[in-house]
Amino acid sequence: MKIARFSHGGVTRLGVVLDEEIADLGADRFPTDVAALLAADGLEAAAAAVSGAPRVPLADVRLHAPVARPPEFLAIGLNYRSHASETGQPLPTVPVFFNKQSSCVAGPTDEVHIPRVAPAHVDYEGELGFVIGRRCRHVPRQRANEVIAGFVVVDDVSVRDWQMASPTWTMGKSFDTHGPIGPWLVSPEEVGDPHALGLRTWVNGELRQEARTDDLVFDCYDQIAHLSAAFTLQPGTIVSTGTPSGVGFARTPPALLAPGDVVRIEIERIGVIENRIVPEPDDTALI
Repeated sequence: MKIARFSHGGVTRLGVVLDEEIADLGADRFPTDVAALLAADGLEAAAAAVSGAPRVPLADVRLHAPVARPPEFLAIGLNYRSHASETGQPLPTVPVFFNKQSSCVAGPTDEVHIPRVAPAHVDYEGELGFVIGRRCRHVPRQRANEVIAGFVVVDDVSVRDWQMASPTWTMGKSFDTHGPIGPWLVSPEEVGDPHALGLRTWVNGELRQEARTDDLVFDCYDQIAHLSAAFTLQPGTIVSTGTPSGVGFARTPPALLAPGDVVRIEIERIGVIENRIVPEPDDTALI
């Protein structure tokens, strides 16, 4: 099942993607955000409602981030062997996690801002993300698959100078719009083995990243076991599992993002997100 959050006719709601259509679950019957649907244990009800739901052409809707404001947005660093190699760093012996603030979430086709305070240091990171489906703690690795509601494509957009200025990476990873996700939440039964997926990232049509998720140092289940040993994971929490080699700052010469660039990330059996890079608008100041 693919659950999308979308707008049509001036209303935002959830739907189930069926080929080139969306089965509209209706804003009056279901929550309008995947996190709320998961918290209400509503996946089975959503699946049961598909047969009687009106259909909307996928081409006629605007897709939004399936989880608008996750309770946590966690990501891991240096988690592909190829990426550790290109940066000249040793493989980590324990997972290296950091927070992305939930306000960074953007939709699968939304514009991504070049911050006015860092106009020359914005980078892309194509990543597989998974979404926690139920409240859990102390999850053993062999049962970690049970708490995954589904998978999304993530661009862990990074402001490199801000990232490297501090031992913790949160500031450099959390600028507004710097967490595009989508295009929808794909259930585990549709994805199959999450550690056997192809991932590719293009910038302006040039292939920059190409890898498979079997190159992860710590796989999805390792990550859940590690995180849940420390704190309770909530429904709707997003975990982004790391990026492979090919990021802009590690290229020779560096190839960082500029206004007008278009970043396209595709993960096998999940889908595509594509975001245009633009200068931060003047109206972002809230004082």
